[in-house]
Amino acid sequence: MKNTILLITFCSAAFFAQAQGYDTAFGLRLGTEWGLTLKQRLAQRITAEGILQYSNRYKQTTITALGAKHFPLLVRNFNIYGGAGLHKGFVNIDGDDAPKDPFGLTFIGGAEISVGRINVSWDIKPSINVTGGEKTIYTHTGVSVRYIIDKRPLIEKKSEKEKERAKRQRQKRKAKRKKKRAKKKGVGEKGIKKKISIPKIG
Repeated sequence: MKNTILLITFCSAAFFAQAQGYDTAFGLRLGTEWGLTLKQRLAQRITAEGILQYSNRYKQTTITALGAKHFPLLVRNFNIYGGAGLHKGFVNIDGDDAPKDPFGLTFIGGAEISVGRINVSWDIKPSINVTGGEKTIYTHTGVSVRYIIDKRPLIEKKSEKEKERAKRQRQKRKAKRKKKRAKKKGVGEKGIKKKISIPKIG
């Protein structure tokens, strides 16, 4: 129920907010674990994310590296996304019965919106331990609030090319319209001259 309310909130914000994109964003992740998150945009719809988190339940610190593909929804900077990566954990328990440090695969899926300098996302993040860990499969959920450090310069560079191409296309269309008007004007002048011409008296 809480997750549904959060997604509805995202949708509402997407309609009424003046959204901004990002290239680099850093902040806090709160949920089943808490920690830090850094997101870097690699391409228009591709991001890399690094997460450093701590689980009080399992007494474990985990570093996760993820890649994700974004899909725009409703407006440009409201996205759903999905991806995968690797994680490495460090168990903070001493003793012979302590589990080994885990290593394995992590998957992620969620939604995010960027408004001004703030990026907010909700995600579900299942992890599979290939080695170590107290359990083989973990499922994490969390809300991340990030400050946008860098506003999409990579995308702006690409958009400049698109703007230049669009400008050339507008110039071509303008030249065609001008040529067409000049042609019509020429035909009209010939017609007028023909109409007012005085017949020869033989």
